[in-house]
Amino acid sequence: MFLLLPTCFGGLSPARPGYLLYTVGCSEPDKVEDQKAELNEEKVLEMIESSYPNPITVKDMAKRSSASLEDVELYISALTEKGLIKPMAPGCYTRIVQNETDVKVVRQMPTIASNKQPTIAIITAHYAEKLAVDTMIENQETFVRYTTVGGTYGESNIYTLGNIGAHRVVCTKLPTVGRDRSASIAAGNTTTRLLGTFQKVDYVFLVGTAGGVPHYTDYNKHVRLGDVVASSPPDGQKFLYMYCEGAKVLEDGLFEFDTKSWGPPDLTLQKIAQQLKEQGEEACGPAPWLQYMSEGNGKLAAQEMDFKRPDEGTDKLYMSIGGSDVIEVSHPMPPEGAENVRDPTKPRIHMGVIASGHSVVCNDQMRQDFASQLGVLAYDQEFDAVVESIYGNRKDHYMFIRGISDYQ
Repeated sequence: MFLLLPTCFGGLSPARPGYLLYTVGCSEPDKVEDQKAELNEEKVLEMIESSYPNPITVKDMAKRSSASLEDVELYISALTEKGLIKPMAPGCYTRIVQNETDVKVVRQMPTIASNKQPTIAIITAHYAEKLAVDTMIENQETFVRYTTVGGTYGESNIYTLGNIGAHRVVCTKLPTVGRDRSASIAAGNTTTRLLGTFQKVDYVFLVGTAGGVPHYTDYNKHVRLGDVVASSPPDGQKFLYMYCEGAKVLEDGLFEFDTKSWGPPDLTLQKIAQQLKEQGEEACGPAPWLQYMSEGNGKLAAQEMDFKRPDEGTDKLYMSIGGSDVIEVSHPMPPEGAENVRDPTKPRIHMGVIASGHSVVCNDQMRQDFASQLGVLAYDQEFDAVVESIYGNRKDHYMFIRGISDYQ
């Protein structure tokens, strides 16, 4: 649900209805041209996994990567031989999931008994994110619904049902999430279809990875790689997710942002997360959820997948000093005499705002200024269409849970 926030200037109007303008000071960003990565086997697999559960054509992959059809087909052949992908139609491929024999392909979802209806929905955007969530689900049933339109594959859906503890849950993966209109529409439609199919869902978790916002001086506010950010409103506000539609430089050198924000009317999930955060920080021994993480990593390792936290030495922190120049800096140290000093090999929970929007994410200085003004702790992919669908379906309890994978 988006809520109006006070603007810090007057006399101007946002570019689109329902959006707000924020002005903060920072230097004008340098323009950075998009750089295309060289095509390889890993990139082709990433495109197929990103599209999953929708199949993707060789032609579309060649277009996305600005590569030739021959180059894409070469890597497709190698991935097929390795048993990682399979053809759905001539020139059209999808990912082979682990334990595929347990996946049921259906034209429409079967009727689910009332006592097995999920009350919690978990939405992921990346193939690896759904794999991680699925390891926590017991008594799994997975259904894939392929849609064909005019002989070609349209929007498809995947639903994994089961139990996490005493709760019935359903987990899905969105098709490609991104800035283009088709991706936004597909993500919104998938969310609407999920909530329409499972109408007893009361709680929605958006689970995955995001880019952290480091704090260069305050140890307690510093977000590090491997930490977890749970979306929560800042003090005195009601929004927990903010989308930046656009940004421009004013004559006085300040930046102007068009923004839209959402926050659930009920903060029960946020209160529970805060309790877990405090429980983990006050515990004399390991936080209770670390055992579940270890068990999940063990299951993934058995499938030859490595989801372990990277070595602390790889967590390099850089600070922009203007333009495209950066310097490496040390992570902030705990204050002298501080209690509950974090174990750098274990995740720490943070509560705060999550934001998105290419206009603000693409410039380091803008990212930092925008984050400091609005209490942003992580930058996400553009999930505005997903949150709008949750709001439109009148779900009063939702939360983003993001593992920090980089500082971008």
